[in-house]
Amino acid sequence: MPGTKRFSKLLAGSALAALSLAGCASGGQQLPPASTISAQDQPGEEYLIGALDELTIHVWRNPELGAEKIQVRPDGRITTPLVTDMPAVGKTPSMLAQDIRLQLSQYIEEPLVSVIVTKFEGAISQRIRIIGATEQPASLPYRANMTVLDALIAVGGLSEFAAGNRSKLIRRNKSTGQQAEYSLRLGDLLKKGDSRANVLLQPGDVIIIPESMF
Repeated sequence: MPGTKRFSKLLAGSALAALSLAGCASGGQQLPPASTISAQDQPGEEYLIGALDELTIHVWRNPELGAEKIQVRPDGRITTPLVTDMPAVGKTPSMLAQDIRLQLSQYIEEPLVSVIVTKFEGAISQRIRIIGATEQPASLPYRANMTVLDALIAVGGLSEFAAGNRSKLIRRNKSTGQQAEYSLRLGDLLKKGDSRANVLLQPGDVIIIPESMF
């Protein structure tokens, strides 16, 4: 009957609205799985050197001008043969290599320099923070193509009482300075091996893992 059909449509519409509201109330957008993002789509941000990082510097055909296990000093500088007190913190390895190349070009013709970060401590803005119900809350240096699974392995996984599927990822937009919240299904990732729950991280991300109510 017309009245019955109209009532059924209204009831269905109310149910959909309730589901939508419930989704909003749970909070958090969904990030795409890491497995669906190609190398071309992944963030291209290169690692920024931090204080106490360890570097290896190669100078092609001039090995005596390079150095291994050079630690960035707390003041953010490094010293190598013919290069004194070179600022390193906040630069990418390629930027630092270019600066060293310019310095060495005063002594040798067209030097070719490469910089490799062999031990990461990480600038503060580059670190991934994992807090809440985990075996070992930590602040980890960001790595290229780092995923949520990588971070969880580093901190020993979830604690016994963690509500993994209610976890959140907080990410700051560098352009606007605003924060966005994303839902994480860490329980499905670790307990069920659901690769769709594994997402790529970005420098500065914060992972919050709540405890179960019961």
